Amino acid sequence: MSLSRFKSALSRGVMGALADDTSGVALTEFAFAAPIFLTLGLVGSDAVNYVIVHMRISQVALHVADNASRIGEQDVLTARRIFERDINDLLMGAERYAGGLDLRENGRIILSSLEVNDDGGQWIHWQRCSGDKVHESQFGLEGDGEEGTDLVGMGRSGEEIFATPHNAVMFVEVAYDYQPIVPLSTLEDQEIVYTASFNVRDNRDLPGGVHDGGMPEALRSLCD
Repeated sequence: MSLSRFKSALSRGVMGALADDTSGVALTEFAFAAPIFLTLGLVGSDAVNYVIVHMRISQVALHVADNASRIGEQDVLTARRIFERDINDLLMGAERYAGGLDLRENGRIILSSLEVNDDGGQWIHWQRCSGDKVHESQFGLEGDGEEGTDLVGMGRSGEEIFATPHNAVMFVEVAYDYQPIVPLSTLEDQEIVYTASFNVRDNRDLPGGVHDGGMPEALRSLCD
């Protein structure tokens, strides 16, 4: 056999052996499929976390509204007064309740006292805020509706919450900028907003509003 024929036969043998060898197919398929499954896993994890954060922000709003309806002096003989320190404690507790969401840095809590004015209309008597996020109430500011009947309540159009005479509604808005748990998330910069409201549970000193209790203005949770 000539050298050229030998080389040709050897080449065909090697190529045939390679064609029949499937030992690396699984590894090659894994190399192609792994990035796809990894991406789907990360996207799915982020989507699940997004849903959980929605639920937690909703719970924070309910927590604040419920507790705001209860705060005040523990005196059953007179109308309860509420103080700036009560509201500060309430808002600080909400931030702790939110846990690892960093609500102080990434969110905004707005607590409003919705009452009835002298003309029978709805009135946002006072409003307090917490959090570094820039977010103004979508449903009214402190002082809105002090006179007249133009303000029909607080909440989405057609679904407004309103106060009844000699009572108040604690209306809460919580806005939060979603923080993704994966890089290059499609949910980055999504704003989550929830509202909640509760009627004041006890006889509250409504005309007195929020008493400062000697607290300097700099330490009050004002919305400005």
